[in-house]
Amino acid sequence: QVQLVESGGGLVQPGGSLRLSCAASGLILRIYTMGWYRQAPGKQRELVAVITSEDTVNYADSVKGRFTISRDNDNNTVYLQMNSLKPEDTAVYYCNARRVVGTYELDYWGQGTQVTVSS
Repeated sequence: QVQLVESGGGLVQPGGSLRLSCAASGLILRIYTMGWYRQAPGKQRELVAVITSEDTVNYADSVKGRFTISRDNDNNTVYLQMNSLKPEDTAVYYCNARRVVGTYELDYWGQGTQVTVSS
């Protein structure tokens, strides 16, 4: 059974930092494309950052230069370092694992962790 468990969310002041973690079990993380998504109240879920199995990374324009995604394959964990946080970064952040096998797409989600940026 695949599980993705996010942690590290919380309340932080504007300009502050947080590091989110996503611990994966039941899958071999290094062969998956791992992503962080977020969903703010009343808005659609959006991609924040993604890292492929080849360690290619991509970021939403809104977080470039502030957020960094990384993976620790030995510990089956992916991270999102968030710096210079803004109130508009407030959202529930979700971890995603995705892999295409032939015509199958394997797609797993965590339960989410709340990030609130407010003074």
